[in-house]
Amino acid sequence: MRWLLWILVILLVLLQYRLWVGDGSLAEVWDLYRQVENQKEENQRLRERNQALDAEVRDLKQGLEAIEERAREELGMVREDETFYQIVDDPEKVHEQQ
Repeated sequence: MRWLLWILVILLVLLQYRLWVGDGSLAEVWDLYRQVENQKEENQRLRERNQALDAEVRDLKQGLEAIEERAREELGMVREDETFYQIVDDPEKVHEQQ
C-alpha cells in the first residue's frame, strides 16, 4: 500500500512539473499571451501609419497643393511671381544671446 502512495506522489510531481515547467507550461502560455498582445499593439501602430501614408498618396495623386507644399518645404522652391527673401542673423549677436 505504501508503494502505491509513493507512485501516486511521483505521478503528481511529474504532472505538476509538466504544468509549471515543461512543454506547454503555464509560464510559456503566459509568455505567448504577452507576445500576442505586443504584436496587436504593433499591428495597430502600423495600421495607423499605413492609413496616414495612404491618405498622403491619395492627396499627392489628386491635387497639386500637396506637391507644391512638399516642394516649398523640402526643396525650398518658390513660384515665378514670388520674391524670395533670406534673413541672415548677425553671427556675433546670435553668439551673444546664447
